[in-house]
Amino acid sequence: MFGLDQQAILQQMQQAAEASKKRLDETTVSGESGGGLLRIEMTGNRTLKSVEIRASIKDMEKEDLEDLLSVALGRALEAANQLNEQEMSSSARQFIPGL
Repeated sequence: MFGLDQQAILQQMQQAAEASKKRLDETTVSGESGGGLLRIEMTGNRTLKSVEIRASIKDMEKEDLEDLLSVALGRALEAANQLNEQEMSSSARQFIPGL
């Protein structure tokens, strides 16, 4: 099926992918909304780490809180997706010239 060289390359690719996944798990990104009233943190692999509300929710309308959560989550996901794409591209460049 595969020659020894191809198997070695596949193993290296698998190791590089695992290393990238580990780096992404150890990297935190965040998204904020409402001028910092709400902050969401997640890993580069898009795992939610925390939600911080820096205001009294007693004073907020339900819809306002939902909007703040939606915006902050969207920003955190965008940052995580961008970081994930950069990491995977960097990892792939080792094996596929011209990327």
